[in-house]
This record gives sequence, C-alpha cells and structure tokens, in this order.
Amino acid sequence: MSTQKFSEERLMKVLLAPQISEKATFVAEKNEQVIFRVASDATKPEIKAAVELMFKVAVDSVQVCCVKGKVKRMGRFTGRRNNWKKAFVCLVPGQQISFAESEQG
Repeated sequence: MSTQKFSEERLMKVLLAPQISEKATFVAEKNEQVIFRVASDATKPEIKAAVELMFKVAVDSVQVCCVKGKVKRMGRFTGRRNNWKKAFVCLVPGQQISFAESEQG
C-alpha cells in the first residue's frame, strides 16, 4: 500500500462523504466501483491511499470528475452552489466496501 507518502492527517481530510444516489448504486453493482465526494484539491494517489487506509481494501484505479455548482434562486436573488470533486474508485475484483460496517467499527 502507498500510504507512506502522505501524512495520515491529510488522508483523513481527503474523503468527505460517499456519494449515494441511484446512479452511484448502479455503477457500484455493474463496475465494482464506489463513488466518493472528495476534497477539491485532492489528487488521484491521495484518494487511492485514503480509501486503502480507511476501508482496508485494495484499490485498482481512481477516476476523478469535477462537478460544477448549480445556480439557485433565493427569492429574487440568484446564488451559486460551490463546485466539488467526485471520485470513482475502482476496487480490485473480489473487494467490497460496506458503509454499514464501517460506521459501527
């Protein structure tokens, strides 16, 4: 595992939350991938190391996508949500992340 390059404190701040949606569950079942919301300055090697450290699984590859913030209205004023980064983490075949177990342990 490649967690020696990065400080453990930094790796704990890289993953923000799992992205749970209909599309995310479809991708998880079909491609053995898990989707995370990550820090906007996170790199692919950092994301890989953070997932391996937190969930004790082997990561095959990481794809990253930047999501533009939506324009929203509050009455007559328009505002914009922040941009954020999404990471598609492809696990080695046979590996699996269960979020129900990780919350308890």
